[in-house]
Amino acid sequence: MLKRIVVAAALTGLVAGVALPVQIAPAFAGKSGCREMAKSKFAGDKKMRRAFEKDCKTHWKAHKSTHGKMGHHRKKKG
Repeated sequence: MLKRIVVAAALTGLVAGVALPVQIAPAFAGKSGCREMAKSKFAGDKKMRRAFEKDCKTHWKAHKSTHGKMGHHRKKKG
């Protein structure tokens, strides 16, 4: 029973850590940060790092074109 509680607590912590939003500092608002994220997630696997970076950059470009560089929604004039 203790083993189940420990495993459940570990999984809950893992899910909560993944669900937390990553805040981008104003100095890095124009950059995607994909390369740094890829390096931290896939330190030893170059193929996975490149695939993650490419996918991340695609999502970043889509987000930037929709919301602008700072990530805020654009207000319509008038």
